[in-house]
Amino acid sequence: MVHHSPVPIFALLVAIVQKGTLSERSQFTTSYNKCGGHCSDGTTHKQELVVMNKIATEFIGTFFLFLTIGCTVLAGGGGVIPPLAIGSALMVMIFAGGHISGAHYNPAVTLGALLRGRTSVPELVGYWIAQILGAGAAAAAIAYLRPEAVAAIEYKAILTGPAFLAEFLFTFALVYVVLNVATSKDTAGNSFYGLAIGFTVLTGAFAVGDISRGAFNPAVAVGLWRLGIASAGDLGLYFAANLLGGAVAAIAFRILNPNDP
Repeated sequence: MVHHSPVPIFALLVAIVQKGTLSERSQFTTSYNKCGGHCSDGTTHKQELVVMNKIATEFIGTFFLFLTIGCTVLAGGGGVIPPLAIGSALMVMIFAGGHISGAHYNPAVTLGALLRGRTSVPELVGYWIAQILGAGAAAAAIAYLRPEAVAAIEYKAILTGPAFLAEFLFTFALVYVVLNVATSKDTAGNSFYGLAIGFTVLTGAFAVGDISRGAFNPAVAVGLWRLGIASAGDLGLYFAANLLGGAVAAIAFRILNPNDP
């Protein structure tokens, strides 16, 4: 088996994102670099570092989000433990990475940011790839950390209609909350955005986790598939419901906030 270094993959993502215009309008695309103004090749090098930082942050945040999901669920923790752990993991990763990449960690959130006008198509592509790779890497880590639990996984089918509606509704809720607490001019500079977003996922996990497995995130769906919790056929349901929910949330935000560019 040939093992590829992650460095060329990140270099490719940087090249993809740099083909577009990087937005500088909100927390979702805050510029950040460590050159201190002394980069040898000037602006281009600084932009490359900003893009690399964003992509790495999305990978790291999504990795720890799904690592928490997989480990807590496979550990057999019942009741409030898994939703609390998952919501908390998302919250702390948002606070950790929000100033760098906007801390999407979710393709549906990135789509909502695009339709909100806070990111570009090339940046969306780079984020999506980093998020899916992060969830996939976390699934591999979970398989190593809990091999017996992963080997014992038995696939359980979900009902398509109820699962689709559950995923759509709570992905809508999640992206709607993200756009209002992290991009609105009326809530700019608040210190509660991570808590609000994390608790939205926690709420959804409590409410409909037993109906749809509570993904609310296409990258998480990929991780569930990698572990055998979801099937390849389920991925279509998750991607459609989650991305549709994110798109409708962005439209709702623009309608309800006509004076918020």
